[in-house]
Amino acid sequence: MNIAFFGSAKFAVPALKALAGLYNVSCVVTQPDKQKGRGLTLEHTAVKDQALELKLKTYQPVKINHAEAIAFFKKLKPDLFVVAAYGQILSQEVLDIPQIFSLNAHASLLPKYRGAAPINWAIINGDTKTGLSIIKMEKAMDSGPIILQKEINISQADTAISLEGKLADIAARLLLEAIHSIEKRNYILKPQDDKNITFAPKLKKEDGQINWEKSAIDIFNLIKGVLPWPGAFTYYNDKLLKIYRSQLARALGRGDAGEPGQIIQVSKEGIIVETGKDNLIIEELQIEGKRRMPAEEFIAGHRISPGDRLGYPEKKIA
Repeated sequence: MNIAFFGSAKFAVPALKALAGLYNVSCVVTQPDKQKGRGLTLEHTAVKDQALELKLKTYQPVKINHAEAIAFFKKLKPDLFVVAAYGQILSQEVLDIPQIFSLNAHASLLPKYRGAAPINWAIINGDTKTGLSIIKMEKAMDSGPIILQKEINISQADTAISLEGKLADIAARLLLEAIHSIEKRNYILKPQDDKNITFAPKLKKEDGQINWEKSAIDIFNLIKGVLPWPGAFTYYNDKLLKIYRSQLARALGRGDAGEPGQIIQVSKEGIIVETGKDNLIIEELQIEGKRRMPAEEFIAGHRISPGDRLGYPEKKIA
């Protein structure tokens, strides 16, 4: 089985390792290197780093659907394209190149959460279950028939980072199972139910801004769901304040404690903030210009007290 593997993000690394151990991965297709930092050093994708370690051939087209890339893929004469968190949409002309077809590992229970950020939106929306789908790819995004699915629970402790790790390992196992069934010609293609389609668009920076009018549970889920990027943020004394970890306050109800965004208690436990419903404990944060730190350390170094407000900046932030 001659396989061309398409992937870029860390999510795809376990799948590449699993496939390379059992099949002929003739090429690893990944996004181009990017300049990063003040020194503008070139940074590889996580998948390229793994491919180099495995001594696999890599190909990094700027535009996957251009004639040059298409000619390159045809010369490979692949049986399968296997795609996981690649980062570009493949045209039908590209999808039709393999002798068999193109497979995609998608981190949701399709047709729910088609799109670029299914893991993030499952956490943000407070879902208790998600999963992994292996589909035959079609031109329309994440629309192809399903070969395999695996459902898992989302724990309250899960962040987008931890959930990605769990689903990445499942993707590797399910891809091997799917390819084995294709080799044996005993797979079934199950069409997706178009009545249950939902979408998970790519996150934007503003998706991380906290609206304190929302409930504590909604903000708690947002903080977990927008990791590692764009991260949840608010403002304190007109300075950007990033929040990395929080907890629901069990003992306190809203009552007449204050308005949404108002700090109602400061202690070793953390910074307790009023929301639109119930209270939230900030446990780890980072003020603009400083490093990330536990709330207890932040409290020790700042004059923060009950009655202070978090929210939109009073003056315009450039």
